[in-house]
Amino acid sequence: MDTIQILLAIAAATFAAVVTMGKADAALMDPAAINAAAFTGEQLAEGQSPLAVRLQILLDRAGASPGVIDGYSGENVEKAIRGFEQVNGIDADGQLDQLVWDTLQAMGHDVIVSYTITEEDMSGLSAELPEDYAELAKLDRLGFTSVKEKLAERFHMDEDFLTELNPEAQFTAGETIFVADPGTDQQAEVASLVADKSQARLLAYDASQTLVAIYPVTIGSSSTPSPSGTHSVTAVAIDPTYSYNPKNFVQGDNTEPLTLPPGPNGPVGNVWIDLSEPTYGIHGTPAPSKIDKTSSHGCVRMTNWDANELAHMVSQGVTVEFRD
Repeated sequence: MDTIQILLAIAAATFAAVVTMGKADAALMDPAAINAAAFTGEQLAEGQSPLAVRLQILLDRAGASPGVIDGYSGENVEKAIRGFEQVNGIDADGQLDQLVWDTLQAMGHDVIVSYTITEEDMSGLSAELPEDYAELAKLDRLGFTSVKEKLAERFHMDEDFLTELNPEAQFTAGETIFVADPGTDQQAEVASLVADKSQARLLAYDASQTLVAIYPVTIGSSSTPSPSGTHSVTAVAIDPTYSYNPKNFVQGDNTEPLTLPPGPNGPVGNVWIDLSEPTYGIHGTPAPSKIDKTSSHGCVRMTNWDANELAHMVSQGVTVEFRD
């Protein structure tokens, strides 16, 4: 076999391996495989798996948010398991075991369902958004920039994972796709919140001090730390504008105050829960996949859907303790 034939053979083998890997990956994230996934005693595999998808969605339904649903095990999943254990009186070690799995089955079975895209899903989108705040301030709204982004947020999903589930989808009206089914929002009257800095999570308690919801969050940074002590909720705003003040931090070359329009892709997402400590709040984000992976400007940052759920359970006067 001459050199050219050898190179062609290597190329063919490489291509075949890539195709096989692609088919395996597609099978890995097959909706039927996810719905059938079950715990068999082993800990979650590194990387992505059908079991991790099903676990994330069941935890979300139970009020223990894993952040974005993407099928990857990690710290946010561990925090969600620990919170679920606390709610259900199970020794809280953050590890998946048979008792946790069996208890989660009360949250239902199929976690991936079909959904038909509507004309309404196609409406209200924004063009590609600039990064500069001065340019954003000129716009009317900071909306979703694609149907895929809009649907991913509605179903608490990572955009890439939504694509993996629907590799042939064009995301147009009338098309039926597969999505996560995170269930309905938690319904409770929250009396107090604890922003746990060491574990980067927000815990919500009712008046009897029963834990009713747990969320992964980003809390402050070394340069702009979050406040200490106990504060209170002073107001709740849905779809707020954002007041940029360069005295707090400087974005780009913007040295003058600006008011940015509302929308889920604004700096604080679609929710602002104002705190008694001036300039601090609990809010959403335009980048849900980065929760607890990047720092904030001292506030408590959540996914938009978690912030929206919480906003409907809190009211003026709810205490917020920042705990180291």
